[in-house]
Amino acid sequence: MKARWAPPTLRSYQASWLLADVVAGLTLAAVAVPSQIATARLAGMPAVSGLYAFVVASLLYAALGPNRHLSVGADSTIAPVLATGVASVAAVGTARYVGAMAMCAVLIGAVLVAIGLLRMGWIADLLSTPVTTGLLAGIGIEIIVRELPVVLGLTARGSTTIGRVRDVVSHLGRTNGWSLGIALVVLGLVLAARRVDPRLPAALVGMVLSVLAVDLLGLAAHHGVATVGAFRVSFPSVGLPTGSLSQVGRLAATVLTVAFICIAQTAATVRAPATGTPGGTGTPGTPVPEDFNRDLIGVGAGNIGAGLIGVFAVDASPPNSAIAQSSGARSQLTNTAAAVIVVLAALVATGPLAALPTATLGAILIFIATRLVRGGELVKIWRFNPVELALAVITLLVVALVGIEQGVGLAMVLSLGERTWRSARPNDAVLGREPGTDHWIPRDVGRPTEEVPGVLVYLVYAPFWYGNAAYLRQRIRHRVEAAPEPVRVVVLDADGMSDIDYTGLQALRDLAVELESRGAALFVARASHLVHHELKHGALLAQLGPDHLFGSVEDAVVASAALGSDRLPRVERAAQDKTSD
Repeated sequence: MKARWAPPTLRSYQASWLLADVVAGLTLAAVAVPSQIATARLAGMPAVSGLYAFVVASLLYAALGPNRHLSVGADSTIAPVLATGVASVAAVGTARYVGAMAMCAVLIGAVLVAIGLLRMGWIADLLSTPVTTGLLAGIGIEIIVRELPVVLGLTARGSTTIGRVRDVVSHLGRTNGWSLGIALVVLGLVLAARRVDPRLPAALVGMVLSVLAVDLLGLAAHHGVATVGAFRVSFPSVGLPTGSLSQVGRLAATVLTVAFICIAQTAATVRAPATGTPGGTGTPGTPVPEDFNRDLIGVGAGNIGAGLIGVFAVDASPPNSAIAQSSGARSQLTNTAAAVIVVLAALVATGPLAALPTATLGAILIFIATRLVRGGELVKIWRFNPVELALAVITLLVVALVGIEQGVGLAMVLSLGERTWRSARPNDAVLGREPGTDHWIPRDVGRPTEEVPGVLVYLVYAPFWYGNAAYLRQRIRHRVEAAPEPVRVVVLDADGMSDIDYTGLQALRDLAVELESRGAALFVARASHLVHHELKHGALLAQLGPDHLFGSVEDAVVASAALGSDRLPRVERAAQDKTSD
Protein backbone atom coordinates (compact mmCIF):
# COMPACT_ATOMS: atom_id res chain seq x y z
CA MET A 1 0.00 0.00 0.00
CA LYS A 2 1.65 3.22 -1.17
CA ALA A 3 -1.31 5.52 -1.80
CA ARG A 4 -0.77 9.08 -0.64
CA TRP A 5 -4.23 9.24 0.88
CA ALA A 6 -3.43 6.38 3.25
CA PRO A 7 -2.50 7.10 6.89
CA PRO A 8 1.26 7.81 7.29
CA THR A 9 2.18 4.45 8.84
CA LEU A 10 0.19 2.48 6.23
CA ARG A 11 1.56 4.05 3.05
CA SER A 12 4.11 1.29 2.56
CA TYR A 13 2.16 -1.45 4.33
CA GLN A 14 3.02 -5.07 3.61
CA ALA A 15 0.48 -7.88 3.81
CA SER A 16 2.90 -9.97 5.86
CA TRP A 17 2.58 -7.46 8.71
CA LEU A 18 -1.17 -8.00 9.18
CA LEU A 19 -1.03 -10.97 11.56
CA ALA A 20 1.58 -9.29 13.78
CA ASP A 21 -0.49 -6.08 13.96
CA VAL A 22 -3.70 -7.94 14.88
CA VAL A 23 -1.99 -10.01 17.58
CA ALA A 24 -0.37 -6.86 19.00
CA GLY A 25 -3.80 -5.19 18.90
CA LEU A 26 -5.30 -8.00 20.99
CA THR A 27 -2.51 -7.66 23.54
CA LEU A 28 -2.88 -3.89 23.70
CA ALA A 29 -6.67 -4.09 24.08
CA ALA A 30 -6.34 -6.59 26.96
CA VAL A 31 -4.09 -4.15 28.78
CA ALA A 32 -6.03 -1.02 27.81
CA VAL A 33 -9.55 -2.04 28.88
CA PRO A 34 -8.92 -2.11 32.66
CA SER A 35 -6.59 0.90 32.63
CA GLN A 36 -9.00 3.03 30.60
CA ILE A 37 -11.92 2.20 32.90
CA ALA A 38 -9.76 2.95 35.95
CA THR A 39 -8.57 6.26 34.47
CA ALA A 40 -12.16 7.29 33.72
CA ARG A 41 -12.98 6.74 37.37
CA LEU A 42 -9.94 8.81 38.38
CA ALA A 43 -11.25 11.64 36.18
CA GLY A 44 -14.70 11.40 37.80
CA MET A 45 -16.27 10.25 34.52
CA PRO A 46 -18.46 7.23 33.66
CA ALA A 47 -16.47 4.04 33.19
CA VAL A 48 -17.43 3.67 29.55
CA SER A 49 -16.08 7.15 28.72
CA GLY A 50 -12.55 5.87 29.21
CA LEU A 51 -13.12 3.17 26.61
CA TYR A 52 -14.59 5.64 24.13
CA ALA A 53 -11.72 8.05 24.72
CA PHE A 54 -9.27 5.29 23.86
CA VAL A 55 -11.19 4.31 20.72
CA VAL A 56 -11.56 7.77 19.19
CA ALA A 57 -8.01 8.82 20.10
CA SER A 58 -6.53 5.62 18.68
CA LEU A 59 -8.42 5.95 15.41
CA LEU A 60 -7.62 9.64 14.89
CA TYR A 61 -3.94 9.27 15.73
CA ALA A 62 -3.76 6.21 13.45
CA ALA A 63 -5.13 8.37 10.63
CA LEU A 64 -2.80 11.35 11.21
CA GLY A 65 0.15 10.34 13.34
CA PRO A 66 3.59 9.38 11.97
CA ASN A 67 4.73 7.08 14.79
CA ARG A 68 4.10 3.37 14.24
CA HIS A 69 3.88 2.45 17.93
CA LEU A 70 2.49 5.48 19.73
CA SER A 71 -0.70 4.66 21.65
CA VAL A 72 -3.07 7.44 22.69
CA GLY A 73 -5.91 7.24 25.19
CA ALA A 74 -7.17 8.18 28.63
CA ASP A 75 -4.14 8.73 30.83
CA SER A 76 -3.72 8.72 34.61
CA THR A 77 -1.15 11.51 34.48
CA ILE A 78 -3.63 14.13 33.28
CA ALA A 79 -6.81 12.65 34.78
CA PRO A 80 -6.33 14.11 38.29
CA VAL A 81 -5.46 17.51 36.81
CA LEU A 82 -8.69 17.45 34.82
CA ALA A 83 -10.73 16.25 37.79
CA THR A 84 -9.42 19.00 40.06
CA GLY A 85 -9.84 21.76 37.48
CA VAL A 86 -13.32 20.80 36.24
CA ALA A 87 -14.58 20.18 39.78
CA SER A 88 -14.06 23.90 40.39
CA VAL A 89 -16.79 24.77 37.87
CA ALA A 90 -19.18 21.80 38.16
CA ALA A 91 -20.11 19.03 40.58
CA VAL A 92 -18.72 15.59 39.83
CA GLY A 93 -21.30 13.26 38.32
CA THR A 94 -23.49 15.97 36.84
CA ALA A 95 -24.20 16.62 33.18
CA ARG A 96 -22.47 19.98 33.53
CA TYR A 97 -19.31 18.22 34.77
CA VAL A 98 -19.32 15.86 31.77
CA GLY A 99 -19.87 18.82 29.43
CA ALA A 100 -17.01 20.77 31.00
CA MET A 101 -14.73 17.74 30.59
CA ALA A 102 -15.65 17.52 26.91
CA MET A 103 -15.05 21.23 26.42
CA CYS A 104 -11.62 20.91 28.04
CA ALA A 105 -10.77 18.09 25.65
CA VAL A 106 -11.66 20.21 22.61
CA LEU A 107 -9.68 23.20 23.91
CA ILE A 108 -6.66 21.06 24.79
CA GLY A 109 -6.78 19.49 21.35
CA ALA A 110 -6.97 22.90 19.70
CA VAL A 111 -3.89 24.04 21.64
CA LEU A 112 -1.93 20.93 20.65
CA VAL A 113 -2.89 21.16 16.98
CA ALA A 114 -1.96 24.87 16.92
CA ILE A 115 1.43 24.16 18.50
CA GLY A 116 2.03 21.37 16.00
CA LEU A 117 1.07 23.51 13.01
CA LEU A 118 3.28 26.35 14.26
CA ARG A 119 6.14 23.86 14.74
CA MET A 120 6.57 24.82 18.37
CA GLY A 121 7.11 21.32 19.71
CA TRP A 122 10.48 22.48 21.06
CA ILE A 123 8.68 23.75 24.18
CA ALA A 124 8.69 20.12 25.33
CA ASP A 125 12.32 20.69 26.33
CA LEU A 126 11.50 23.50 28.78
CA LEU A 127 11.32 20.98 31.61
CA SER A 128 14.59 19.38 32.71
CA THR A 129 14.70 15.64 33.45
CA PRO A 130 15.06 16.10 37.26
CA VAL A 131 12.10 18.47 37.40
CA THR A 132 10.03 16.20 35.13
CA THR A 133 10.89 13.27 37.41
CA GLY A 134 9.69 15.24 40.42
CA LEU A 135 6.55 16.33 38.59
CA LEU A 136 5.56 12.77 37.66
CA ALA A 137 6.40 11.49 41.15
CA GLY A 138 4.18 14.16 42.70
CA ILE A 139 1.30 13.18 40.42
CA GLY A 140 1.88 9.53 41.33
CA ILE A 141 1.74 10.29 45.04
CA GLU A 142 -1.49 12.23 44.62
CA ILE A 143 -3.07 9.33 42.71
CA ILE A 144 -2.04 6.88 45.43
CA VAL A 145 -3.51 9.10 48.15
CA ARG A 146 -6.74 9.54 46.14
CA GLU A 147 -7.13 5.77 45.76
CA LEU A 148 -6.28 4.77 49.35
CA PRO A 149 -9.89 5.21 50.58
CA VAL A 150 -11.12 3.20 47.60
CA VAL A 151 -8.94 0.15 48.21
CA LEU A 152 -9.72 0.33 51.95
CA GLY A 153 -13.46 0.55 51.33
CA LEU A 154 -13.77 3.95 52.99
CA THR A 155 -15.69 7.05 51.97
CA ALA A 156 -13.25 9.56 50.48
CA ARG A 157 -13.04 12.86 52.34
CA GLY A 158 -10.64 15.77 52.33
CA SER A 159 -9.81 18.23 49.58
CA THR A 160 -6.02 18.16 49.89
CA THR A 161 -3.42 15.41 49.96
CA ILE A 162 -2.68 15.94 53.64
CA GLY A 163 -6.39 16.14 54.42
CA ARG A 164 -7.07 12.86 52.64
CA VAL A 165 -4.20 11.11 54.46
CA ARG A 166 -5.46 12.38 57.84
CA ASP A 167 -8.98 11.16 57.05
CA VAL A 168 -7.74 7.71 56.03
CA VAL A 169 -5.65 7.38 59.18
CA SER A 170 -8.53 8.45 61.41
CA HIS A 171 -10.90 5.88 59.82
CA LEU A 172 -8.56 2.90 59.48
CA GLY A 173 -10.72 0.99 61.96
CA ARG A 174 -13.57 1.00 59.44
CA THR A 175 -11.55 -0.66 56.69
CA ASN A 176 -13.53 -3.13 54.59
CA GLY A 177 -11.45 -6.29 54.65
CA TRP A 178 -13.01 -7.67 51.47
CA SER A 179 -12.24 -4.51 49.50
CA LEU A 180 -8.67 -4.47 50.78
CA GLY A 181 -8.25 -8.17 50.00
CA ILE A 182 -9.51 -7.72 46.43
CA ALA A 183 -7.16 -4.79 45.90
CA LEU A 184 -4.15 -6.71 47.27
CA VAL A 185 -4.87 -9.75 45.08
CA VAL A 186 -5.24 -7.64 41.94
CA LEU A 187 -2.13 -5.62 42.79
CA GLY A 188 -0.19 -8.83 43.44
CA LEU A 189 -1.28 -10.27 40.09
CA VAL A 190 -0.22 -7.14 38.22
CA LEU A 191 3.15 -6.96 39.98
CA ALA A 192 3.85 -10.64 39.38
CA ALA A 193 2.96 -10.38 35.70
CA ARG A 194 5.11 -7.30 35.41
CA ARG A 195 8.14 -9.31 36.51
CA VAL A 196 7.39 -12.09 34.01
CA ASP A 197 6.20 -10.16 30.93
CA PRO A 198 4.60 -6.69 30.81
CA ARG A 199 2.39 -7.84 27.94
CA LEU A 200 0.49 -10.30 30.14
CA PRO A 201 -3.07 -8.96 30.73
CA ALA A 202 -2.89 -9.35 34.50
CA ALA A 203 -5.13 -6.36 35.14
CA LEU A 204 -7.81 -7.87 32.89
CA VAL A 205 -7.49 -11.20 34.71
CA GLY A 206 -7.82 -9.37 38.01
CA MET A 207 -10.98 -7.65 36.77
CA VAL A 208 -12.55 -10.95 35.74
CA LEU A 209 -11.65 -12.68 39.02
CA SER A 210 -12.94 -9.80 41.15
CA VAL A 211 -16.24 -9.67 39.22
CA LEU A 212 -16.66 -13.42 39.74
CA ALA A 213 -15.90 -13.04 43.45
CA VAL A 214 -18.53 -10.32 43.84
CA ASP A 215 -21.16 -12.38 42.03
CA LEU A 216 -20.43 -15.74 43.65
CA LEU A 217 -19.87 -14.52 47.21
CA GLY A 218 -22.42 -11.71 47.23
CA LEU A 219 -19.75 -9.24 48.33
CA ALA A 220 -21.68 -6.16 47.24
CA ALA A 221 -24.95 -7.09 48.93
CA HIS A 222 -23.66 -8.74 52.11
CA HIS A 223 -20.20 -7.35 52.74
CA GLY A 224 -20.43 -3.72 51.57
CA VAL A 225 -17.95 -3.99 48.70
CA ALA A 226 -18.46 -0.96 46.43
CA THR A 227 -18.87 -1.67 42.72
CA VAL A 228 -18.94 0.37 39.54
CA GLY A 229 -22.69 -0.17 39.22
CA ALA A 230 -24.90 -0.47 36.20
CA PHE A 231 -24.26 1.82 33.26
CA ARG A 232 -25.69 2.07 29.80
CA VAL A 233 -23.48 1.58 26.77
CA SER A 234 -24.59 3.25 23.57
CA PHE A 235 -22.81 4.83 20.68
CA PRO A 236 -22.04 8.45 21.62
CA SER A 237 -23.52 11.36 19.76
CA VAL A 238 -21.25 13.85 18.06
CA GLY A 239 -21.55 17.53 18.87
CA LEU A 240 -19.58 20.56 19.96
CA PRO A 241 -19.72 20.98 23.75
CA THR A 242 -21.12 24.29 24.92
CA GLY A 243 -19.99 26.55 27.71
CA SER A 244 -19.94 30.18 28.73
CA LEU A 245 -16.95 32.46 28.29
CA SER A 246 -16.62 32.73 32.06
CA GLN A 247 -16.43 28.93 32.30
CA VAL A 248 -13.77 28.83 29.59
CA GLY A 249 -11.80 31.47 31.48
CA ARG A 250 -11.98 29.50 34.72
CA LEU A 251 -10.77 26.36 32.93
CA ALA A 252 -7.96 28.11 31.02
CA ALA A 253 -5.28 27.21 33.57
CA THR A 254 -6.35 23.56 33.54
CA VAL A 255 -6.38 23.47 29.74
CA LEU A 256 -2.90 24.95 29.43
CA THR A 257 -1.51 22.74 32.20
CA VAL A 258 -2.86 19.55 30.63
CA ALA A 259 -1.73 20.65 27.16
CA PHE A 260 1.81 21.17 28.43
CA ILE A 261 1.81 17.79 30.18
CA CYS A 262 0.60 16.20 26.94
CA ILE A 263 3.45 17.84 25.03
CA ALA A 264 6.05 16.70 27.55
CA GLN A 265 4.71 13.14 27.81
CA THR A 266 4.29 12.74 24.05
CA ALA A 267 7.88 13.91 23.57
CA ALA A 268 9.10 11.46 26.22
CA THR A 269 7.17 8.63 24.58
CA VAL A 270 8.26 9.16 20.98
CA ARG A 271 11.92 9.63 21.86
CA ALA A 272 12.10 6.60 24.17
CA PRO A 273 14.73 4.08 23.02
CA ALA A 274 13.55 1.16 20.93
CA THR A 275 14.42 -1.23 23.72
CA GLY A 276 12.89 0.98 26.38
CA THR A 277 10.69 -0.38 29.08
CA PRO A 278 7.04 0.45 29.36
CA GLY A 279 6.49 3.65 31.19
CA GLY A 280 9.90 5.03 30.48
CA THR A 281 10.26 8.74 29.99
CA GLY A 282 12.76 8.66 27.19
CA THR A 283 16.47 9.08 27.20
CA PRO A 284 17.52 12.37 28.83
CA GLY A 285 19.05 14.66 26.29
CA THR A 286 17.63 12.74 23.33
CA PRO A 287 16.34 15.27 20.81
CA VAL A 288 12.68 15.29 19.91
CA PRO A 289 12.18 13.64 16.48
CA GLU A 290 11.78 15.97 13.53
CA ASP A 291 8.16 14.87 12.96
CA PHE A 292 7.21 15.45 16.59
CA ASN A 293 5.00 18.35 15.57
CA ARG A 294 2.96 15.89 13.51
CA ASP A 295 2.69 13.70 16.61
CA LEU A 296 1.22 16.67 18.47
CA ILE A 297 -1.29 17.23 15.66
CA GLY A 298 -2.33 13.57 15.92
CA VAL A 299 -2.68 13.70 19.71
CA GLY A 300 -4.49 17.03 19.43
CA ALA A 301 -6.93 15.57 16.91
CA GLY A 302 -7.57 12.71 19.34
CA ASN A 303 -8.45 15.24 22.04
CA ILE A 304 -10.79 17.16 19.76
CA GLY A 305 -12.49 13.91 18.74
CA ALA A 306 -12.87 12.90 22.39
CA GLY A 307 -14.49 16.23 23.21
CA LEU A 308 -16.86 16.03 20.25
CA ILE A 309 -18.25 12.69 21.45
CA GLY A 310 -18.61 13.97 25.01
CA VAL A 311 -15.73 12.26 26.83
CA PHE A 312 -12.51 13.61 28.32
CA ALA A 313 -8.98 14.52 27.24
CA VAL A 314 -6.40 11.96 26.15
CA ASP A 315 -2.62 11.76 26.05
CA ALA A 316 0.18 9.64 24.65
CA SER A 317 0.69 6.57 26.82
CA PRO A 318 4.30 5.43 27.42
CA PRO A 319 3.27 2.01 28.86
CA ASN A 320 0.78 1.20 26.11
CA SER A 321 3.16 2.41 23.41
CA ALA A 322 5.93 0.18 24.75
CA ILE A 323 3.53 -2.78 24.94
CA ALA A 324 2.46 -2.26 21.33
CA GLN A 325 6.08 -2.13 20.26
CA SER A 326 7.21 -5.14 22.28
CA SER A 327 4.20 -7.12 20.98
CA GLY A 328 5.46 -6.80 17.43
CA ALA A 329 3.34 -3.91 16.10
CA ARG A 330 4.41 -2.84 12.62
CA SER A 331 2.01 0.07 12.09
CA GLN A 332 -0.91 2.01 13.54
CA LEU A 333 -3.14 -0.84 12.40
CA THR A 334 -2.33 -2.28 15.83
CA ASN A 335 -4.07 0.61 17.59
CA THR A 336 -6.94 0.44 15.10
CA ALA A 337 -7.42 -3.25 15.87
CA ALA A 338 -7.24 -2.53 19.60
CA ALA A 339 -9.89 0.18 19.22
CA VAL A 340 -12.28 -2.23 17.46
CA ILE A 341 -11.73 -4.87 20.15
CA VAL A 342 -12.38 -2.34 22.91
CA VAL A 343 -15.66 -1.29 21.28
CA LEU A 344 -16.79 -4.93 21.11
CA ALA A 345 -15.76 -5.47 24.73
CA ALA A 346 -17.76 -2.44 25.83
CA LEU A 347 -20.87 -3.64 24.01
CA VAL A 348 -20.82 -7.23 25.31
CA ALA A 349 -19.46 -6.69 28.84
CA THR A 350 -21.95 -4.10 30.14
CA GLY A 351 -23.58 -6.50 32.59
CA PRO A 352 -20.43 -7.99 34.13
CA LEU A 353 -18.77 -4.59 34.44
CA ALA A 354 -21.58 -3.45 36.74
CA ALA A 355 -20.24 -5.87 39.37
CA LEU A 356 -16.66 -4.68 39.03
CA PRO A 357 -15.35 -3.62 42.48
CA THR A 358 -14.01 -0.09 42.66
CA ALA A 359 -11.18 -1.54 44.78
CA THR A 360 -9.98 -3.37 41.65
CA LEU A 361 -9.77 -0.11 39.75
CA GLY A 362 -8.08 1.53 42.73
CA ALA A 363 -5.44 -1.20 42.78
CA ILE A 364 -4.79 -0.78 39.05
CA LEU A 365 -4.42 2.98 39.47
CA ILE A 366 -2.06 2.57 42.43
CA PHE A 367 0.11 0.28 40.31
CA ILE A 368 0.18 2.85 37.52
CA ALA A 369 0.99 5.57 40.06
CA THR A 370 3.92 3.62 41.51
CA ARG A 371 5.50 3.60 38.06
CA LEU A 372 5.35 7.40 38.02
CA VAL A 373 7.42 7.53 41.22
CA ARG A 374 10.81 6.63 39.77
CA GLY A 375 12.95 6.14 42.83
CA GLY A 376 15.92 4.82 40.88
CA GLU A 377 16.01 7.94 38.74
CA LEU A 378 15.91 10.15 41.84
CA VAL A 379 18.90 8.27 43.25
CA LYS A 380 20.83 8.80 40.00
CA ILE A 381 20.02 12.51 40.09
CA TRP A 382 21.22 12.75 43.69
CA ARG A 383 24.49 11.05 42.84
CA PHE A 384 25.01 13.38 39.91
CA ASN A 385 24.07 16.66 41.57
CA PRO A 386 22.26 17.16 44.92
CA VAL A 387 21.07 20.59 43.76
CA GLU A 388 19.16 19.04 40.86
CA LEU A 389 17.69 16.49 43.28
CA ALA A 390 16.49 19.39 45.43
CA LEU A 391 14.69 20.83 42.39
CA ALA A 392 13.02 17.47 41.79
CA VAL A 393 11.96 17.14 45.43
CA ILE A 394 10.59 20.69 45.58
CA THR A 395 8.52 20.03 42.46
CA LEU A 396 7.31 16.72 43.90
CA LEU A 397 6.20 18.33 47.17
CA VAL A 398 4.40 21.22 45.49
CA VAL A 399 2.54 18.89 43.12
CA ALA A 400 1.57 16.46 45.88
CA LEU A 401 0.76 18.96 48.63
CA VAL A 402 -0.35 22.13 46.85
CA GLY A 403 -1.65 21.22 43.41
CA ILE A 404 -0.64 19.82 40.04
CA GLU A 405 -1.27 23.07 38.17
CA GLN A 406 0.92 24.99 40.60
CA GLY A 407 3.52 22.24 40.40
CA VAL A 408 3.69 22.38 36.60
CA GLY A 409 4.13 26.16 36.71
CA LEU A 410 6.81 25.85 39.37
CA ALA A 411 8.50 23.07 37.39
CA MET A 412 8.86 25.35 34.37
CA VAL A 413 10.19 28.19 36.50
CA LEU A 414 12.67 25.91 38.29
CA SER A 415 13.91 24.34 35.05
CA LEU A 416 14.50 27.67 33.35
CA GLY A 417 15.75 29.30 36.54
CA GLU A 418 18.28 26.56 37.22
CA ARG A 419 19.61 26.75 33.67
CA THR A 420 19.73 30.56 33.78
CA TRP A 421 21.63 30.44 37.08
CA ARG A 422 24.17 28.01 35.62
CA SER A 423 24.74 30.31 32.67
CA ALA A 424 24.81 33.43 34.84
CA ARG A 425 27.37 31.91 37.21
CA PRO A 426 29.28 29.57 34.90
CA ASN A 427 32.28 27.42 35.64
CA ASP A 428 35.64 28.84 34.64
CA ALA A 429 39.28 27.88 34.92
CA VAL A 430 42.80 29.26 34.84
CA LEU A 431 44.88 27.24 32.40
CA GLY A 432 48.46 26.05 32.53
CA ARG A 433 50.69 24.43 29.93
CA GLU A 434 51.34 20.72 30.10
CA PRO A 435 55.13 20.33 30.41
CA GLY A 436 56.79 19.47 27.12
CA THR A 437 53.69 20.24 25.03
CA ASP A 438 51.78 23.20 23.65
CA HIS A 439 48.54 22.06 25.30
CA TRP A 440 46.87 24.30 27.88
CA ILE A 441 44.62 22.64 30.44
CA PRO A 442 42.96 23.66 33.74
CA ARG A 443 45.44 23.75 36.59
CA ASP A 444 43.14 21.83 38.95
CA VAL A 445 42.62 18.61 36.95
CA GLY A 446 45.32 16.68 38.80
CA ARG A 447 47.94 16.78 36.06
CA PRO A 448 51.18 18.80 36.24
CA THR A 449 51.13 22.19 34.53
CA GLU A 450 53.55 25.06 34.20
CA GLU A 451 52.87 28.79 34.21
CA VAL A 452 54.33 31.51 32.04
CA PRO A 453 55.32 34.47 34.22
CA GLY A 454 53.14 37.51 33.63
CA VAL A 455 50.53 35.61 31.58
CA LEU A 456 47.04 34.65 32.81
CA VAL A 457 45.09 32.23 30.60
CA TYR A 458 41.40 32.27 31.47
CA LEU A 459 38.72 29.90 30.14
CA VAL A 460 34.94 30.31 30.66
CA TYR A 461 32.46 27.53 29.90
CA ALA A 462 29.49 29.66 28.83
CA PRO A 463 28.32 32.37 26.46
CA PHE A 464 29.37 35.88 27.43
CA TRP A 465 25.98 37.54 27.91
CA TYR A 466 24.26 40.19 29.97
CA GLY A 467 23.47 37.71 32.76
CA ASN A 468 27.12 36.96 33.49
CA ALA A 469 29.06 39.85 31.91
CA ALA A 470 29.68 41.77 35.14
CA TYR A 471 30.36 38.56 37.06
CA LEU A 472 32.98 37.30 34.57
CA ARG A 473 34.66 40.68 34.37
CA GLN A 474 34.94 40.65 38.17
CA ARG A 475 36.26 37.08 38.14
CA ILE A 476 39.03 38.03 35.70
CA ARG A 477 39.87 41.12 37.77
CA HIS A 478 40.19 39.02 40.91
CA ARG A 479 42.40 36.50 39.09
CA VAL A 480 44.68 39.31 37.93
CA GLU A 481 44.87 40.78 41.44
CA ALA A 482 45.56 37.37 42.99
CA ALA A 483 48.37 36.51 40.56
CA PRO A 484 51.73 35.95 42.30
CA GLU A 485 53.41 38.54 40.03
CA PRO A 486 52.17 41.41 37.85
CA VAL A 487 50.15 40.24 34.85
CA ARG A 488 51.28 41.59 31.46
CA VAL A 489 48.77 39.72 29.30
CA VAL A 490 45.36 38.14 29.93
CA VAL A 491 44.60 35.48 27.32
CA LEU A 492 40.84 34.89 27.11
CA ASP A 493 40.37 31.34 25.83
CA ALA A 494 37.05 31.58 23.94
CA ASP A 495 36.82 27.88 23.08
CA GLY A 496 33.97 27.33 25.56
CA MET A 497 32.19 30.53 24.56
CA SER A 498 29.36 29.95 22.06
CA ASP A 499 28.48 33.62 21.56
CA ILE A 500 28.73 37.15 22.95
CA ASP A 501 25.87 39.61 23.24
CA TYR A 502 26.15 43.42 23.28
CA THR A 503 26.41 43.65 27.07
CA GLY A 504 29.11 41.00 27.14
CA LEU A 505 30.99 42.80 24.40
CA GLN A 506 30.78 46.04 26.33
CA ALA A 507 32.14 44.30 29.43
CA LEU A 508 35.10 42.99 27.42
CA ARG A 509 35.79 46.44 26.03
CA ASP A 510 35.74 47.90 29.54
CA LEU A 511 37.94 45.05 30.75
CA ALA A 512 40.48 45.80 28.02
CA VAL A 513 40.62 49.45 29.15
CA GLU A 514 40.93 48.42 32.80
CA LEU A 515 43.75 46.02 32.00
CA GLU A 516 45.47 48.78 30.00
CA SER A 517 45.39 50.99 33.07
CA ARG A 518 47.25 48.21 34.90
CA GLY A 519 49.83 47.95 32.11
CA ALA A 520 48.41 44.71 30.74
CA ALA A 521 46.87 43.66 27.42
CA LEU A 522 43.88 41.47 26.53
CA PHE A 523 44.36 38.69 23.98
CA VAL A 524 41.60 36.43 22.63
CA ALA A 525 42.35 32.85 21.57
CA ARG A 526 40.38 30.06 19.88
CA ALA A 527 37.35 32.20 19.03
CA SER A 528 34.80 30.50 16.84
CA HIS A 529 33.67 31.98 13.55
CA LEU A 530 30.55 33.34 15.26
CA VAL A 531 32.46 34.88 18.17
CA HIS A 532 35.03 36.33 15.77
CA HIS A 533 32.21 37.94 13.80
CA GLU A 534 30.71 39.42 16.98
CA LEU A 535 34.09 40.76 18.11
CA LYS A 536 34.52 42.42 14.74
CA HIS A 537 30.93 43.66 14.46
CA GLY A 538 31.05 45.08 17.99
CA ALA A 539 34.31 46.97 17.36
CA LEU A 540 36.24 45.10 20.05
CA LEU A 541 38.57 43.64 17.46
CA ALA A 542 39.31 47.13 16.17
CA GLN A 543 39.90 48.31 19.72
CA LEU A 544 42.31 45.47 20.52
CA GLY A 545 43.82 45.13 17.07
CA PRO A 546 43.65 42.04 14.83
CA ASP A 547 47.06 40.96 16.10
CA HIS A 548 45.49 40.37 19.54
CA LEU A 549 43.35 37.53 18.15
CA PHE A 550 44.94 34.06 17.94
CA GLY A 551 44.06 30.61 16.70
CA SER A 552 45.44 28.85 19.77
CA VAL A 553 46.37 29.63 23.35
CA GLU A 554 49.99 28.71 22.68
CA ASP A 555 50.20 31.22 19.83
CA ALA A 556 48.84 33.92 22.13
CA VAL A 557 51.31 33.09 24.89
CA VAL A 558 54.25 33.05 22.46
CA ALA A 559 53.14 36.42 21.08
CA SER A 560 52.90 37.84 24.58
CA ALA A 561 56.63 37.37 25.04
CA ALA A 562 57.32 39.63 22.06
CA LEU A 563 54.72 42.25 23.00
CA GLY A 564 56.41 45.65 23.06
CA SER A 565 55.36 48.56 25.17
CA ASP A 566 54.75 50.59 21.99
CA ARG A 567 51.75 48.38 21.19
CA LEU A 568 49.94 48.72 24.49
CA PRO A 569 48.71 52.32 24.09
CA ARG A 570 46.46 51.23 21.20
CA VAL A 571 43.77 50.22 23.70
CA GLU A 572 44.20 53.43 25.64
CA ARG A 573 43.86 55.51 22.47
CA ALA A 574 40.74 53.58 21.50
CA ALA A 575 39.27 54.25 24.92
CA GLN A 576 40.04 57.96 24.61
CA ASP A 577 38.40 58.03 21.15
CA LYS A 578 35.34 56.34 22.62
CA THR A 579 35.14 58.91 25.43
CA SER A 580 35.46 61.83 23.02
CA ASP A 581 32.59 60.41 20.93
